[in-house]
Amino acid sequence: MVKNKKGKVFLVGAGPGDAGLLTIKAARCLGKADVVVYDYHLNSQVLGYVRSDAEFIYAGKRGGHHTMSQDDINATLIDRARDGKTVCRLKGGDPFVFGRGGEEACALVDAGLEFEIVPGVSSSVAAPAYAGIPLTHRKISSSFAVIPGYEDATKQGSSIDWQKIATGVGTLVFLMAVKNVGELVQKLIENGKPPETPVAVIRWGTRPEQRTITSTLAEIAGRMKQTEIKPPAVMVVGEVVRLREKLKWYETKPLFGHRVLVTREHSTPGFASLEDLGAEIVEFPAIEIVPPASWQPLDEALGNAGSYDWIIFTSTNGVKFFFKRFRELRMDIRSIRARICAVGSKTAEAVRRFCLNVDLVPEEFRAEGLIDAFTGLYPSGRLDGVRFLLPRAEEAREIFPEQIRRMGGVMDVPAAYRAVKPLARGKRLKRFLKEGKITVATFTSAATFTNFMEILGADAGSLLQGVSIAAIGPVTAKKIEQAGLKTRIMPAKATMEALAEAIRLWALGEGDAGTP
Repeated sequence: MVKNKKGKVFLVGAGPGDAGLLTIKAARCLGKADVVVYDYHLNSQVLGYVRSDAEFIYAGKRGGHHTMSQDDINATLIDRARDGKTVCRLKGGDPFVFGRGGEEACALVDAGLEFEIVPGVSSSVAAPAYAGIPLTHRKISSSFAVIPGYEDATKQGSSIDWQKIATGVGTLVFLMAVKNVGELVQKLIENGKPPETPVAVIRWGTRPEQRTITSTLAEIAGRMKQTEIKPPAVMVVGEVVRLREKLKWYETKPLFGHRVLVTREHSTPGFASLEDLGAEIVEFPAIEIVPPASWQPLDEALGNAGSYDWIIFTSTNGVKFFFKRFRELRMDIRSIRARICAVGSKTAEAVRRFCLNVDLVPEEFRAEGLIDAFTGLYPSGRLDGVRFLLPRAEEAREIFPEQIRRMGGVMDVPAAYRAVKPLARGKRLKRFLKEGKITVATFTSAATFTNFMEILGADAGSLLQGVSIAAIGPVTAKKIEQAGLKTRIMPAKATMEALAEAIRLWALGEGDAGTP
């Protein structure tokens, strides 16, 4: 069979670790890739930009062990592109800064394949920046050099001119220098670098695990051994290191060091506020919102839209899918004559976008709060002849509809959407949990918790034992406790913003983190 269509390979830099440093162009490339060949030193969150049906190929190196040789990686890129695929070679940092991107690009040219380079933020500049060390400063250093630390500094024919490096460059940045730090220091001192020159070593720069130590050139090797600094780390040599005490900003953020697991799509400003305070958000959606199995019940209700006295929306998803179907049926918004109740300010805001007023927002954001709200509107306690439409999720709680019916009201509850378990990949998350890298796990519904436990499998409970669990409300907390786990954080109001605020208070040890 002759293959006429040729694919294309994008050599993409994923940045140093902080997912926020991924470029817009890199995210676009990931979104259209059929195949992603990725390395170890990546923030797994960047893989969230990849389509769920894409092929994932791990080509990383950990602890000196190569999963794939460079020849194997080159061959894989070529084979997939010749199959007509759009291939993304995702590399930590920048592809052309000690990333072998040049070798891969040459192999693609020799194979007659189209490629494109998408630069990434290199750890050589990002790690020092996150440690509060500017590589250049008008009054201190006007130049810097990036040098590989893996080259044997004592071998003959070294490509590094140590004399010029030691005396002719203001700031020196060494990547992959941990194993050879003794030799590197010796070479610099032998070639004229003063032993008292300030040095900083930054491990896992831009990540919650970031750790920075400072010393002098003469003493840094011993300091690293004493503090057990291991790869990956960036070493900075030069007078600019003295600015760290004045300029360090990342490690002083209130939530620095915390990772918050979010088990729904990360689209809420509440969790973004935690990121602003220094926490890293690990997104692992355990629930996916899709249309109902059948539109018929909702279509029938929409056909009688003018007959309802109240339409009740309990979530933004209910609003979204209700009006999605409304438009698909080419209905006129003037057919809605009912008063509208919205549970929560975000839901009310979503309704108002359709130029509809909201007549009632209950104080308590759950079924019991709805019951109290309508009991207050109808003091007699009877709702005879009052018609309610509640477009909601499939398999929702029946407490509120049953109470309305007991009070004499007519309640229609067509499914507007359903929550399903996504095809999530939990391998890396399991490793994060085992290694104690998750501080808080958040669950915004009983369904997200149930799905999460099923995705992680039999050892899910034990993996969560060392994690502080945050639940959005008592129904979710009850489900968590039935699994033998304890909810430590729960907001007074069942909103995403309130949940994020409760997490902030818990992490800082301030005030009331909720009432679990």
